[in-house]
Amino acid sequence: MFIDQYCTPLADHRFSFTREQASQFAKRVANDFNPLHDVDNSRFCVPGDLLFAKILLTEGLYTDMRVTFNGMVTDGVELEIRTNEKGHRSIYDLSDKMYLDIERHGDCSHDTPMIEQMVCNYVAFSGETFPNVFVPLMKSHGVMFNPIKPLVIYESMMLKLERVDLVNPALEAAGAKLEVNGKRGKITLNFIYREEGEVIGMGEKTMILAGLRPYDQKAIDAMIDMHLTRQRQFAQ
Repeated sequence: MFIDQYCTPLADHRFSFTREQASQFAKRVANDFNPLHDVDNSRFCVPGDLLFAKILLTEGLYTDMRVTFNGMVTDGVELEIRTNEKGHRSIYDLSDKMYLDIERHGDCSHDTPMIEQMVCNYVAFSGETFPNVFVPLMKSHGVMFNPIKPLVIYESMMLKLERVDLVNPALEAAGAKLEVNGKRGKITLNFIYREEGEVIGMGEKTMILAGLRPYDQKAIDAMIDMHLTRQRQFAQ
């Protein structure tokens, strides 16, 4: 599986991520250039989409799924997937801290190539949020996150499919909204999946923005310039 190059297997079905693996996944698969995923960042964390990809490819794709994120994983943390008290499958470290919880119902598929395609489509869509989605939403509400240390927290993801016997699922964006409450905001990204032109599923991703402040176009422009520069440098 393609996920194997971004994850380190350990004994007893446990696993961990190196900084290099997580950073390469963020940039190569998700097109995510958040500085938190740089190998030399003191606040480094593993992308939430990498945790999602790992558990989906391990546990399978269900027609009804809800993923909840809880805290950030750093490099070298020994992790395992196990069943929690609610009967959900979750990612824990060896100190029983839970980082991701997945509730799933309905039919299930373990078709690895198809699931890999769905994962790659989803994380690429997810990684395009800045500046294409975030900036227009923040501008319309007159707010922005801290340009020096932007804090965007992956909260949850929901997916509902009519069936899982898919061959070539394609993802399309289906709108986004921002709710502001003081210095915190919640962004909801909606999307649909199509199979041969037919809508066969829908989903949403929610993220929390912390430390909101008044919108500053110059600061935003500088962030966008830096983001585009990082993309170009990585592509060279």
